[in-house]
Amino acid sequence: MADYLLEASWSPIEGSFGRLTFTLFNLSTEPLSGFSLAYTSETRVADKHVCDGGSLKRQVAHFHEFLPPEGLSVPPGGRWRFTVEGLTRAPKHMTSGVKSAYLTLGDGRHVSVGFGDLMLEGRDGGVAPPILPPGRAEEPYSLLPWPLALGLKAGELPVVLYPAEPTRPDAVKALSLVLELYQRLYPADNVPFSLSAVEGGRAIRFVIESSIAAFAYELRFTAHEIMLSSADAAGRHYGLISLAQLLHGARADRERFKFPSFGTIADQPRYDWRGCHLDVSRQFYPVADVVRLIDILAWNKLNIFHWHLADDEAWRLEIKAYPALTEIGARRGPDEVLVPQLGDGAQTRSGHYTQQDARRIVAHAASLHIEVVPEIDIPGHSMATLFSLPELVDGQEAPDSYRSVQGYPNNALNPAVEFTYEFLGKVFDEMVTLFPGEYLHIGGDEVAHGSWLSSPLCKALMEREKLTGTAELQSYFLKRIKAMLSERGKKLVGWNEVSHGGGVDRDGTLLMAWEKPEVGIELAQQGYDVVMTPGQAYYLDMAQAEAWAEPGASWAGHAPPEHTYAYEAEGELPEVLREKMRGIQACIWTENFLSRAYFNRLVFPRLPAVAEAAWTPSARKDWDRFAAIVRMWPVL
Repeated sequence: MADYLLEASWSPIEGSFGRLTFTLFNLSTEPLSGFSLAYTSETRVADKHVCDGGSLKRQVAHFHEFLPPEGLSVPPGGRWRFTVEGLTRAPKHMTSGVKSAYLTLGDGRHVSVGFGDLMLEGRDGGVAPPILPPGRAEEPYSLLPWPLALGLKAGELPVVLYPAEPTRPDAVKALSLVLELYQRLYPADNVPFSLSAVEGGRAIRFVIESSIAAFAYELRFTAHEIMLSSADAAGRHYGLISLAQLLHGARADRERFKFPSFGTIADQPRYDWRGCHLDVSRQFYPVADVVRLIDILAWNKLNIFHWHLADDEAWRLEIKAYPALTEIGARRGPDEVLVPQLGDGAQTRSGHYTQQDARRIVAHAASLHIEVVPEIDIPGHSMATLFSLPELVDGQEAPDSYRSVQGYPNNALNPAVEFTYEFLGKVFDEMVTLFPGEYLHIGGDEVAHGSWLSSPLCKALMEREKLTGTAELQSYFLKRIKAMLSERGKKLVGWNEVSHGGGVDRDGTLLMAWEKPEVGIELAQQGYDVVMTPGQAYYLDMAQAEAWAEPGASWAGHAPPEHTYAYEAEGELPEVLREKMRGIQACIWTENFLSRAYFNRLVFPRLPAVAEAAWTPSARKDWDRFAAIVRMWPVL
């Protein structure tokens, strides 16, 4: 039981972002004095604010530290209350409050403080609707994503499926990999496959059919066997997943779902890029969790894992040339170089992936036909990098000359510091040995307006290269980065702001439209290949309903699963630009994910909804059918 508890509430006020009220309860047996209170919250206090009953000592982005009035002593059972007016934005949901808290006592010790949800005062918070309807499956087959074409007749449920004799070793190996995937996702269920014949089972005959499209497959069901035809290993893999799904649904809900006895399935993906992103900078996820998520992506026939490895809050990948990146940049705590953020309390929190971890994750993903696309977010979002390697900073630049939208001061790598390119070259050299895919994501988002304009080195660079403003400086920087990636055989992927200030060469560049759908159209018109990942539909950290009690972020509004499912990214693009659209992607930003329960509530069922939008043609989608099937699908 905590000796101290912090409660927070928010009151709306006309003409402002409202008032926060904090109450610290002393539940210990000793009086409390000579202390400071620190907490982390996405509801940030603005530079211009009024605090009644205390004072703001320090703030770094989401980290706030407050002092009580001089001489205050809180007796056992007593409380200290203070209010703050002057916020950077109004909170919209209960998760917009305190994410962690601790006291620093007079002797320097840090003591944990309990906390709860942000309470709403002075208005009704509304009631959230159910996330999923009961669902209805007019065709009794559990397939998700739904296939391109299907004509089936239901029959007896086989005991298990097994490879017909003879079957090539590579096909047996493919079946065993999907069997292992199923056992990891559903460890308490009976297995769908056996490697040897079983009485009461049905044989799978594998056929290589060169006329079938890449990544596609066909399943033909007869009374005695199932024929799985494909032109490549990926198509075969997707066909096996479909068989496992059909058997799983028929066993899990026998009233609603059946296994086919006759008929065919012809299937292929709608888009090449069917992605899911995970931010491990704000919250660290152990290797086992990353592997589990990749398994879930495979079950949903997604083929890209976008791994967001570095941001302001932490650098998570071991780089042997610069051990300080993880020795300093992967640790946050009251006595660390990086202060607590987004759920860090009195204890230091740390975590990073060794290069061996990265190899293991890449190999696991590859075995499931998933490509890992690593991201090191530059030039902005680089606070952890800059604290780890101070020689990257222009020492003559004023220390608080610009701030990011999240409130970080001077958080962008400096394009005029030549060591920046030496550093990134060595980082890329190590990354290309770990990640064999064709893409490397370099971020490029949210560089603050006014960045570098107080840097004497950048002023000289701008004069020499005839550059004007932050956007053109960023374009100069990213053109050099693109050339460095090209030398290493990699294509550049970035967020949509890479196009600013003149952008980079369109050839071999893929940009992700995240701010709003219209941005994707603009990028395609400029000649870029595009992945659509608009926050309004595909950001899985957004709250799923408007109600105050719903967890999640709110900058892009709220996105109920039905909206995520129904959203048609391609529908926004003129026909002439459709060839520029490579696919779609879900993004899991983790500021709000302080528990496994919050992760699962926000990510599911919206991740499978994005997966079906990425695979299934618009005319074949059916929300009621999806709702009936997805409740049987695995979560983290």
